[in-house]
Amino acid sequence: MTDVTEILTEAPSGFEERSAEQLRDHAALALTRARERSTALTDAVDDEDLVRQHSKLMSPLVWDLAHIGSQEELWLVRDVGGREPLRPDIDDLYDAFQHPRADRPSLPLLGPAEARQYVGEVRAKAFEVLEKAPLSGRRLTEAAFAFGMITQHEQQHDETMLATHQLRRGEPVLHAPAAPGRRTGSLPEEVLVPGGPFLMGTSVEPWALDNERPAHEVDVPAFFIDTTPVTNGQYFEFLDAGGYDQRRWWSDAGWEYRTAHDITAPRFWRREPGGWWRTRFGVHEPVPADQPVVHVSFYEAEAYARWAGKRLPTEAEWEKAARWDPATGQSRRYPWGNEDPKPEHANLGQVHLSPAAAGAYPAGASALGVHQLIGDVWEWTSSDFAGYPGFAAFPYREYSEVFFGPEYKVLRGGSFGTDAAAIRGTFRNWDYPIRRQIFSGFRCARDAEGV
Repeated sequence: MTDVTEILTEAPSGFEERSAEQLRDHAALALTRARERSTALTDAVDDEDLVRQHSKLMSPLVWDLAHIGSQEELWLVRDVGGREPLRPDIDDLYDAFQHPRADRPSLPLLGPAEARQYVGEVRAKAFEVLEKAPLSGRRLTEAAFAFGMITQHEQQHDETMLATHQLRRGEPVLHAPAAPGRRTGSLPEEVLVPGGPFLMGTSVEPWALDNERPAHEVDVPAFFIDTTPVTNGQYFEFLDAGGYDQRRWWSDAGWEYRTAHDITAPRFWRREPGGWWRTRFGVHEPVPADQPVVHVSFYEAEAYARWAGKRLPTEAEWEKAARWDPATGQSRRYPWGNEDPKPEHANLGQVHLSPAAAGAYPAGASALGVHQLIGDVWEWTSSDFAGYPGFAAFPYREYSEVFFGPEYKVLRGGSFGTDAAAIRGTFRNWDYPIRRQIFSGFRCARDAEGV
């Protein structure tokens, strides 16, 4: 009998077959798509809104815009291209580690017009570099990694800016078609994930970031996981049962946070005659029962899971449910397979401005039949953020390593505000367990004793 550990493999990325020119075209398209989104998010409001801080949790939109340009200049223009600095005088202003978000409005930031001019000049230089840079010989440039890293950085800030828009007061300025409804028949409440080893992380995905590496074998006992993320309708039941008022469902830290801040429902929700309503990008509307719950903290997710007689999945459980194909022993790039995300697979890229209904993307289900693991809502896991065995910081410690530790919980899967260029089955997000302004939801798991 063949030992399953001998056939565990990782799906190829597809980059191996691309020529240098194809890589350049791919990188240029990815950079362009990211800039189009940044432009749309900042052009949607006037200059007064761009420089205003809509929440102390967030930077002014104009800071995010110039920061995007600053990072692009540092890595693509100066490092990869070896070009002279355009604006060395602003390096410190846009160093995220030097200035907390709450303090950024008091800095001498570039104004809207100057910021737009700066990022445009940087992009022109970056494209010049892309045309000539060898895409081999350095780890930073192999398979156009630096350009992929900067694309992902910009898309991550675009999602941050989208979260700022959600915190903004005033008339709606962002518009998108409604997210799709359910496209499946009845689904089982949960799916059994058999016990055994699988390959977690990646060593072959060219644009994977340092905390996703290296691929390593993890043995996961059998468990059940929810087929879809927890929906608003399911969360209504927790609220109606007095879940926020009963200490027994909450951890010590969670209860302290809930009571200190008088949290009684997901952020942006309000109880009105006839039911629950929410504010979504300036639109006041009834909370749709069939969509995944969003804007909940880790502590709220943890309390719901305990009330439901379950728990949050570990990060390894989440990834096994998403990537492992029992028929081949291979870890897929995405739940549905190895091809890049398409619109039928997942709710990504700000195409819609809310999660889609549970069961809306049957084509995106995993090999085991777990739905909507990519897109819709970031999913809290029970795991602290830490490096994998053999982790090596690259290309700088501040991307991942400085955040390792029990202060941060891992989120997986991306949201409706995450771009396809910035998500995959191995991608890891992390945040403080109190965070609610992010597009965060969850699904539950439970042990499968004796299976």
